[in-house]
Amino acid sequence: MSLFATDQFSTSHGTVLPVLADRLRGTKFVELPVRSVINAPEATGMGFWSLNPYVGCEFGCSYCYARFAHRYVVERARDAGTIDASAFTDLGAPTGLESFEHRILVKSREGVLAALERDLLRVRRRTARDGAQSILIGTATDPYQPAERQYQITRTVLARLLDEAGLRVGIITKSPLVCRDIGLLKQLSQRHTLSVYVSLISMDPDVTRLFEARSPMPSVRLRALARLSAAGLRAGIIVAPILPGITDTVDQIRALLRAGRDMGARFVYPSPLRLYPGVRQRLLPILERHFPMLAPRYLAAYRNGWDAADTYCRAVRRRFHRLATAYGIPDIDGGHEHADGEPPRSTQLSLFEAA
Repeated sequence: MSLFATDQFSTSHGTVLPVLADRLRGTKFVELPVRSVINAPEATGMGFWSLNPYVGCEFGCSYCYARFAHRYVVERARDAGTIDASAFTDLGAPTGLESFEHRILVKSREGVLAALERDLLRVRRRTARDGAQSILIGTATDPYQPAERQYQITRTVLARLLDEAGLRVGIITKSPLVCRDIGLLKQLSQRHTLSVYVSLISMDPDVTRLFEARSPMPSVRLRALARLSAAGLRAGIIVAPILPGITDTVDQIRALLRAGRDMGARFVYPSPLRLYPGVRQRLLPILERHFPMLAPRYLAAYRNGWDAADTYCRAVRRRFHRLATAYGIPDIDGGHEHADGEPPRSTQLSLFEAA
């Protein structure tokens, strides 16, 4: 019997899981069978292993690039007959824009544990060959989104990692639910190098509501950061994405770093917006409505690809480095650019001119 068996109907092609009692947005949860849960660096093009306990995210941030991944997984599982496609019919199309935040694929706990046994063998072999490996949890969807309160797949993964040693483990989240696992995280930090990245793009609640409508408010995330830091964990802020012309100003960055310092942030990691095709569909209408002067500039600046211009990326990292140093935050974590010069002194960095 599935660990997710419920009073709701189930089929041989996966189970429709119950709507959580405190979620009133029409969200449904669908069990997803898995054979592998850890993505190798060569599979993603990133320099680390990645793991996402859920596919889709109820936070539904407008800039999230993982909408494309959700669509791909749903289509593949539907075609293979491993999920119940009828769970998506009331959305009009299984792969529509609303599917990402309203149909969350929950990886089977039994399947996750079995897959971890296989995947961690690969990680161990790579460790023996190349040295300590990094596993980042939550690169595509939040591992502590509301579904985690009931299904506890993230907690299952972390508990299994207690049987390993010597890894570099990172967790990215917007949710205060991470504090539920402080005791477990403290145990993990004794066996691995552990970092918790609290995701926060701005201290302005209006900006948060506009781009992250379903996410916890900045003050809630900062209280979680304070609790993590007070517990002796290495915790800091990941500013991803930085929105050009909106959250890259000196005043915005100062407010964020000052609050982070006051809550014990050990590091800050800035990452400029990557405007993937799936992101454009959600983000550009918001810009057109609320920042009409910026929308055509975004289109021009990103006309040649997903990434901001190199000159902008270097400048914004220098700005963060200078201000983080001023506020006593010791590390620009994971950044590859050094503060080898002063950033532009204008209030807004010159992405649109550089492009």
